[in-house]
Amino acid sequence: MTSAVPPPRTEAPSESRAQRSSRRSIGVALLLGAVGAALALLASRQAWAHGAASVAGGELPLTAKGSDVTGVPAALAIVGLAALVAVFAVRRTGRVLVSLLLTLSGAGIVAAALLGADDSAALDEKAATAAGDSAATIGDLSHTGWPYAAAAAGVLILLAGLLALTYGRSWPAMSGRYERDGTPTPRRPRRAPDPDRPEELWKALDRGEDPTRET
Repeated sequence: MTSAVPPPRTEAPSESRAQRSSRRSIGVALLLGAVGAALALLASRQAWAHGAASVAGGELPLTAKGSDVTGVPAALAIVGLAALVAVFAVRRTGRVLVSLLLTLSGAGIVAAALLGADDSAALDEKAATAAGDSAATIGDLSHTGWPYAAAAAGVLILLAGLLALTYGRSWPAMSGRYERDGTPTPRRPRRAPDPDRPEELWKALDRGEDPTRET
């Protein structure tokens, strides 16, 4: 006699707080790192300073881009982006080292951007070239806000690195043979060949065996 009462449903185990924090930290770190690298590269191509050089015909307006002032933010943005991707390709000590590289890349961008915010060397060099006088300097010097945008980009990359240092040990790695805890995925056992399949009969004939003979 069967019972009309349905069997109780088995609920899937709820996700732990640590797993939720780890999963959220991955998305936040990727977002911060990607936005920070893109912003740093964009800021390096923008005008950081304006000025005018005195030439024979009057004054020549000149502009210095971020890449003219310093190439550090753009270079470290690429390094930081590569480190952010590499975090998922390594484990244990390697992951800590790559996370540290990501953090240092962000800190380096901040330092280089702030040091270049009031720099006039790039415009002085352009003024000397335009005037044909190595002693010529730039006049009417003014700066834009793009150096501080680059510094903000460095802060984003720095935060991504700190997240990787804090939660990186629990992040998954780029490997199909490993589970989230780092243990190898068991391989499926190979199925024994079926002697009644046509391809197995042909293989037996190729080996010189009689497939109709009973063993």
